Amino acid sequence: MSRLRLVVPLFLLAAATATSADAPSALLLALNKGDHTLAIVDATTLQVLGRAASGPDPHEVVGSADGTLAYITNYTAGNGFANSLSVVDLATRKALPPIDLGSMSRPHGLALAGGKIYFTAEGSRSIGRYDPSSRKVDWTLSTGQDGTHMIIASSDVKRLFTSNLGSASVCIIEQGGAKAPPPQNEAGGDWRVTVVPVGRGAEGFDLSPDGKELWMANAQDGTVSIIDAAARQVALTVNVPFRRANRLKFTPDGTRVLISDLGAPELFVLDAASHAIVKRVDLGGGAAGIQMAPDGSRAFVSVGSRNSVAVVDLKTLTVTSRIETGPGPDGLAWVTTR
Repeated sequence: MSRLRLVVPLFLLAAATATSADAPSALLLALNKGDHTLAIVDATTLQVLGRAASGPDPHEVVGSADGTLAYITNYTAGNGFANSLSVVDLATRKALPPIDLGSMSRPHGLALAGGKIYFTAEGSRSIGRYDPSSRKVDWTLSTGQDGTHMIIASSDVKRLFTSNLGSASVCIIEQGGAKAPPPQNEAGGDWRVTVVPVGRGAEGFDLSPDGKELWMANAQDGTVSIIDAAARQVALTVNVPFRRANRLKFTPDGTRVLISDLGAPELFVLDAASHAIVKRVDLGGGAAGIQMAPDGSRAFVSVGSRNSVAVVDLKTLTVTSRIETGPGPDGLAWVTTR
């Protein structure tokens, strides 16, 4: 009897260990514009685990703080998804009821900070914040700029940054300053909005890991504006021969900057200190979304014309593999599972 009791717990332990080992520790999420789906990828094996329905015009995606949900912006109205965020359960790979954003139209950019979801609303020239715990939009703020497109939130959530495609500008939004232009919700306190003029086609941008510089790719000017975040002004403008820059991202260590180009098959890699072009990586087609692996080993780049995501080794700066995510991938996100 004592021997039998010993065998059963060991069997259960082995089963539990196998189940734990099979569960991915991180997921790569890729939005497919061509068929309005979210591809859920095991970030280690690079295998597509499944796909879930998104809204009618998905553009950007972000994971929840606990790694269980994905939130997706539906840029255009239609099919009952007007002014909304789609929600996907990553475990069941099923779409949940969308989040109604009310009068905030044409949502696009997304950022996760402090457990809340920050988003842009181009049609309303504003940004907002969704609280998953209350399931409500608990704060909004007007930027006063046309085409408020992408958004970045600092880790302490005291600074927000937006790229404003139509106004060729960046907004630096800081908590604790003078009041911002109305309408705004005072739930988060007073905010100061500083508008920094940049170049035409201001879209893809990123904040350096040390929070000191904000780099903006100006798609129509073939330039990158480097903004001193503390001084709130452009410190330097660098010429980069892209045709139609889409996204710009720092590597996690802050030493390099990657710029995708919708108009050419190359990924530009710049040295963050010298601003020189280190390499032009052939992706085989025009590219959009960029997602860095947190450990700095790889970058994932959406190549819409090839219906795949290119995996770029950040040491060799070469494409090592491709993930067939679906038709027309664009927005990407990284989710750590628990």
